[in-house]
Amino acid sequence: MSAVLTRHPQRNALRLELRQNQILRGMPQPAWDHLESRVEIAEFRKGDQLVHQGTQEMEQFFILAGILKRVVSNSDGKEMILRFAAENDIPFQGVCLGFQLATIGFAREALGLKGANSSEFDPKTPYPVVDLLPEQHGVKGMGATMRLGAHPIEVDPDSMTAKLYDATTIHERHRHRYEINPAYIAKLEDAGLRYVGRSDGGRRMEVLELKGHPYFIASQFHPELRSRPLRPSPIHLGLVRAAAR
Repeated sequence: MSAVLTRHPQRNALRLELRQNQILRGMPQPAWDHLESRVEIAEFRKGDQLVHQGTQEMEQFFILAGILKRVVSNSDGKEMILRFAAENDIPFQGVCLGFQLATIGFAREALGLKGANSSEFDPKTPYPVVDLLPEQHGVKGMGATMRLGAHPIEVDPDSMTAKLYDATTIHERHRHRYEINPAYIAKLEDAGLRYVGRSDGGRRMEVLELKGHPYFIASQFHPELRSRPLRPSPIHLGLVRAAAR
């Protein structure tokens, strides 16, 4: 079931959600009118319907921070969006959790590490490819202890990310407590997952690209926090352009 936003029975609630979006909320009214007439809202059940959508209908994927936690815990839906995007050359962008899920899915598929996961979701995983930040291990209370704020990131000059930003040093904002486990980085890169952006002297992974894919980029940072309607994040804009080609 699908309907254009302007005719959807829950259009007022959906409009409110869209207008609260970090990227969209600064749009002027004429731009909203233009957007609403073209946004189609699709209703899908979990699992098989989402899989069907992924292989047949979607032109691009954008995974927001935290939005796939339910998928991670669903044995039928683990990393399916990532897998379809990778296998079918569908433009893909992951943010924060999406970045971590891209690594988890690749470790399972390309390295054969069945059961690979984040220790956030499965503390007993045999392959914690995503783990707690080292400085977080002694933290007892979770309030106000995340890695926050803008940090400088060094980007591989031969990467697509460097071309999108037209820079090899960028500054982006963060909000996370878990990161890619450095013990697995060499194996992941040998198999084709390139960590093209790093911070803190190279010890923290910030941006990944999938070798040979036309547009598969994910970031640990939140590019939407510095994005504006007339000055969009380079990797958001890159996703839209890749989908339009």
